[in-house]
Amino acid sequence: MSHEKNISLAQLAAGVVLGLAFGLLLISRLAAAGDEAAGEAAASQSAVVTLSAAADLVAAAQAADEDVQETVRRFADGHDDVISIRVVDVKKRSLLASTLDADGAPVRLQRKSEEHKVWYDLGKSLQAADKANRDEGRLWKELILTERLDDGTLSLSAPLLDGAETSQVIGVVLLNARAEAPSLGTARPSPWLFLLLGTLLALAVAWPLRNKRYPAAAAAGTVAALVLAFFTFATLNALGADRLAIEEAVAERLAADAGRTGTGALDSSTWDVDPFRQPRSIIATDGTIDADAVDASFASTRSRFRNVFSVLSLLGLVLFSFVGLGGAGRTVQTIRENREAYTFIAPAMAGMLFLVFFPFFFGLTLSFTDQTLYNVNEPFYERWVGFDNYVKILTDFNIFESAEAGGGVNYENFYWTLFFTICWTVVNVFIGVTLGMALALALNTKDLAFRPIYRVILILPWAVPNYITALIWKGMFHQQFGSVNQILQILGMEPIAWFDNTLTSFCAVVTTNGWLSFPFMMVVALGGLQSIPADLYEAARIDGANRWQQFTNVTIPALKPVMVPAIILSVVWTFNMFNIIYLVSGGEPGHATEILVTQAFKLFYEQYQYGYAAAYATVIFGILLIYGTWQNRVTKANEGV
Repeated sequence: MSHEKNISLAQLAAGVVLGLAFGLLLISRLAAAGDEAAGEAAASQSAVVTLSAAADLVAAAQAADEDVQETVRRFADGHDDVISIRVVDVKKRSLLASTLDADGAPVRLQRKSEEHKVWYDLGKSLQAADKANRDEGRLWKELILTERLDDGTLSLSAPLLDGAETSQVIGVVLLNARAEAPSLGTARPSPWLFLLLGTLLALAVAWPLRNKRYPAAAAAGTVAALVLAFFTFATLNALGADRLAIEEAVAERLAADAGRTGTGALDSSTWDVDPFRQPRSIIATDGTIDADAVDASFASTRSRFRNVFSVLSLLGLVLFSFVGLGGAGRTVQTIRENREAYTFIAPAMAGMLFLVFFPFFFGLTLSFTDQTLYNVNEPFYERWVGFDNYVKILTDFNIFESAEAGGGVNYENFYWTLFFTICWTVVNVFIGVTLGMALALALNTKDLAFRPIYRVILILPWAVPNYITALIWKGMFHQQFGSVNQILQILGMEPIAWFDNTLTSFCAVVTTNGWLSFPFMMVVALGGLQSIPADLYEAARIDGANRWQQFTNVTIPALKPVMVPAIILSVVWTFNMFNIIYLVSGGEPGHATEILVTQAFKLFYEQYQYGYAAAYATVIFGILLIYGTWQNRVTKANEGV
């Protein structure tokens, strides 16, 4: 008993070290990556300031009828980081200026030149983007484009304005610059120092409780949690200070460019802008930094950092508990004692790890982000949204559209799709079980003629690949050429547009899946029927039981151990029967016949909402996990007859 109460201080120390090291080092690494990304963003923003200043200077030179080529060269000479500046007027179809002698500016753009075509197309696209923003009265198309090239340099483009009051886009200013991230002087807390102090403090607190297993572990875990929390707090403060230093670097660039161009002629307050050419309102006209604005701009990033750091801290504490309470030691001992068995199953375990568990946990992690096709290159902490995707899915109760939108059912709503998926699953499983059981009872009839032939014929729908069956049935339900409608016409009925109505589309996919599902249930039921001893039926007949009583009191209880797991499998398969819905109805009409898995697929592959689709898939897994656990517990199928 004393062995159970005592705790190994060596194991506790190992748990504290590993748990703290996991949390502290990952938090520190993520913070460093955040600073690196922020530094790159600052370099890009500094280049945006220079680009905006150059664009204003060119517009002013054109308005004053000055030499644009000389103006651009003079401006570029004051910037060591600028590689080239080009000014393209798409209205005149000419390269007005360039700092590169090889371009031969000013020169008319040549249609046969690939480089000239790229510049011209870029200018036209910026014209179209500006017009779209103006026409729709909202900012949705970016006007300043930034790209980091493979060699680490930056390529930026901004609209060239005509200088008139209307500020019409007439071309594009192109800037190539070296990406010079500002140096950050803020010292972040050392994870190694926190690891050393945290370990010593945790062991000092646990030492007086060494004869009490769980109190000692709880005390050490509390200290570890406090150390991780304080390290997180200090790291977030350092990141906030770094953001202020980064904005100061941008302000220095703004002041330098204002000095080069002359603030009397140009408005430097319009240079520090976002991709939509809207002022960021962080740097004042006198060059001072608005600390409150910096803090507000960092608020969402800080919140995401805090969430990610909290998760890493929690995982560190889980690792501490696993090692410190002896779980790791017992696992190693078990593997050592049964090394031969684990050697044999190692390939299967590796396959499960890489083919099942890794994709599962990767998808689970992805579900806590807002990752899309367009932000995959952003840092992980920028994409972290916590439970936002799940809240968005589960709290969207707009099942019915507004009167302005038509007042019908919102077929893309999660709860409609869940309702349809449940209806789809219940109807299909009922058809499969009922028809399969009936055919199994028929095939189990003693002395049935041609029974082997019937078995082969009835199992064929299951043997044919289901996507082939789906495509065949889709063709059969074709409105003009399908055999189903041709039969209806022979009977004097009108052909039906099967996929133009929710009910008929549902009937089409249910018929297809019913054709596929009954053979499995028939085979399972037939196997179960043939394993029932004939003595049970003989005893029931002697007791005066009729056929129905024999079926309900002998057949059904005897089939329960084989049929319930088969029904659970059938529910899971039907709930996720992707091929039939996707290939037969395609979700028509208007997503009305989507099931959850096809909706998740379309969110991922058609709308590119990777994080949201991953959360959708995780919700599907949760629903099926709850169902399988509940049905096993209620039916007690694993307990046998």
